[in-house]
Amino acid sequence: MSIIIAIDGHSSCGKSTVAREVAKKLGYTFIDSGAMYRAVTLYCLRNNLAPGWVIDEEKLGLHLHRIHIEFVFNQTLQKNLTFLNGENVDEEIRRPEVANLVSPVSVIGSVRDAMVAQQRAMGKKREIVMDGRDIGTVVFPDAELKIFMTASPQIRAQRRYDELIAKGLQTSIEDVLRNLQERDRIDSTREISPLRQAPDAIVLDNSSMTREEQLEFVLRLANERLQ
Repeated sequence: MSIIIAIDGHSSCGKSTVAREVAKKLGYTFIDSGAMYRAVTLYCLRNNLAPGWVIDEEKLGLHLHRIHIEFVFNQTLQKNLTFLNGENVDEEIRRPEVANLVSPVSVIGSVRDAMVAQQRAMGKKREIVMDGRDIGTVVFPDAELKIFMTASPQIRAQRRYDELIAKGLQTSIEDVLRNLQERDRIDSTREISPLRQAPDAIVLDNSSMTREEQLEFVLRLANERLQ
């Protein structure tokens, strides 16, 4: 038996980290839905579909059938790499110019429809772990295991602040908290695929949990469903 594991939740609560580690432990494929929207954003920048940093939604809609995204596991790096139309763009999609434009790209209805179609195609063979904000509610409402991850805003802000400082970026905990709360508001109230907990999702509040405890929590639930 094989299953689909959908992990949704608030920003800066460690969804991708847990999803990636769970997939590795189970020998499943980790699908980074955020990377897919970053890849679409990169395509927009490369093809002049965002003049003046404004998305030309009509033109982008005509290009969506040309955008194919896949994830390839790299044995040396021990992680999935993001490929856009056969090209490894895993590093390029992390650049600031992509990060600055990905939010307006990801809320476009036609883009989300196209990405959901590709995500569902990836899930046909099951054995995947995917994280995001609408995986258990929109992409895979029939997933055998749905997790909704969260933590207190203060805890999430502190974790994000520590990450930024470790990277040498100067900011304040107050600014990080305000940005995080605004992100929560946008994610929860946007018209298309808002963040919400699926009725059958299991809540994982990791405010006081270690990474190892979170991994053990999800693996226990996954193994119960695999029996």
